[in-house]
Amino acid sequence: MALLSVQNLKLTFGGPPLLDGVSFDVEPMERICLIGRNGEGKSTLFKILSQEMASDSGEVISKTGLRMARLIQEIPAHMDGTVRSIVFGNEEHEGYSAKEAILGKTGIDPELPYDSLSGGQKRRVLFAKALALEPDILLLDEPTNHLDIPSIQWLEGILSRYNGAILFISHDRAFVRRLATRILELDRGQIRSWNCTYDQFVNYQMAQIEDEERANKLFDKRLAEEEVWIRKGIKARRTRNEGRVRALIRMREERKERRSRTGQVSMQITEADRSGRLVARLDNVSYSYEENPLIQPFSTEISRGDRIGIVGENGSGKTTLLRLMLGELTPITGDVRLGTNLEIAYFDQMRNRLREDKSLVENIGDGQEYIELQGKKKHVLSYLQDFLFSADRARGPISALSGGEKNRLLLASLFSRPSNVLVLDEPTNDLDMETLDLLADLLGEYKGTVLVVSHDRAFLDSIATTIIGIEENGMIYECVGGYSDYEKSKKRRETEITENVSLKQSKEISENRISTTKKKRSYKEEMEYNALPDKIEQLEAEIEKLQIELTDASVYTNPEKLIKIQTELAEKESLLLKFYERYEELDSIGS
Repeated sequence: MALLSVQNLKLTFGGPPLLDGVSFDVEPMERICLIGRNGEGKSTLFKILSQEMASDSGEVISKTGLRMARLIQEIPAHMDGTVRSIVFGNEEHEGYSAKEAILGKTGIDPELPYDSLSGGQKRRVLFAKALALEPDILLLDEPTNHLDIPSIQWLEGILSRYNGAILFISHDRAFVRRLATRILELDRGQIRSWNCTYDQFVNYQMAQIEDEERANKLFDKRLAEEEVWIRKGIKARRTRNEGRVRALIRMREERKERRSRTGQVSMQITEADRSGRLVARLDNVSYSYEENPLIQPFSTEISRGDRIGIVGENGSGKTTLLRLMLGELTPITGDVRLGTNLEIAYFDQMRNRLREDKSLVENIGDGQEYIELQGKKKHVLSYLQDFLFSADRARGPISALSGGEKNRLLLASLFSRPSNVLVLDEPTNDLDMETLDLLADLLGEYKGTVLVVSHDRAFLDSIATTIIGIEENGMIYECVGGYSDYEKSKKRRETEITENVSLKQSKEISENRISTTKKKRSYKEEMEYNALPDKIEQLEAEIEKLQIELTDASVYTNPEKLIKIQTELAEKESLLLKFYERYEELDSIGS
């Protein structure tokens, strides 16, 4: 029996329906990813499922006693209380013991105030709050936003073992690949269900889009032919088939009702003149914050055309490293040399470039109707349409935009200015998968240099030529390739360290075992030990005598005697070496 049954949901805010007869079921233990372009209504659907808003028609039928919890996309900046009080709410202390493990999973001190936490820590706390409700269905809206890669992998592990059903929205391909057992695609107000993995869905979706386009072209061709027929002369109109006329009217209505797929973003980067070959050289650079080491001494060289991905845990210093590379921060030690003719465009994860009190047009055009792209003028409204903003939306305030739309607008602002160095600090948050694909293709064709901070592993694999990872205690490691290459390299290093530690420990144990098993010489060994110095002295005297005999000229004229002395000398020297080794061995045992 389904935990949840969604039947014929409809919702319209003016214009085409946002939800147009949406129906689907959620079965126990399913891992369902809801996919769709920005603005298609995914978060709105979640609000209806959790009864935070109502649809125009249709119904959501829940299993009796169903518990549901929703993790929202936006993180509240302020909440009263500690981590513990937010996770458990007003629950009595008696109930804490059974659920204390939930707090431990966050890795955060439960007595810390919520407002003192970073964005990633706040998301962990909100996730723990959802888990504490012990829901039958978890609704997760972009759960990986603001999380670093270790935290995303932590989340993947918990969700993969979760006993309930999960319905989640995500644009993080690696995360979706790991978790999703079914895909729900929300497209033009309707839901398609794909019972397959994400990669299979991509192939099926492409084939479905091609079939739809072929069918639409065939329909449009037939419609055009019928329109030609209906416009024929008087004679033709007198004798025309009335059934054919009615069919044409139906075709016109069908074409009018057709909703075309949302167009793709049409991005292009305005490139400046080439920079010099050298973009930046860091020589033994380090940085500390309030006397705490953040970046350990590190050297690297960035050349024109490099695409560098920077990774690390939240708070590890990724943005600081970016600023050191750009000469915006003075290192504590070492030197930074910047190249010549650098034109830098900066994508700020906090979106500080956007002026919230201005419209989209004012943010892009800065009071001008036209902007210049690659030496050609283009109207600001036309440019914003390339980024899927209608004229009405473009004249409206930024405050009305979703997170994904704000990121798209920031890219529009960034790409409208000439650059030969692109610096992107968390550009992938909230962007839909198709826009991410286009951005990756664009960066691959960009002739300048790219520095990007991102927690999106699939995105880094698609664009990076080198990964710079900030690891424990500010140590920095550099690896050629994408994130998968860096992760393999890191695992190899960790394995080598573990093996070396194990080898050292085994050696120490062995040495300790030797020293503890035989702490004192036996009576026989003591007698041998005391006799060895005299034996060594006597043997050394005999060796010296033989060596003197070898200097006698008469020995060299007598081959038999020469061979006899040399053989005897070699035997005594070998015996002397053994006496020395035995003496050291007995001496180490002790009396």
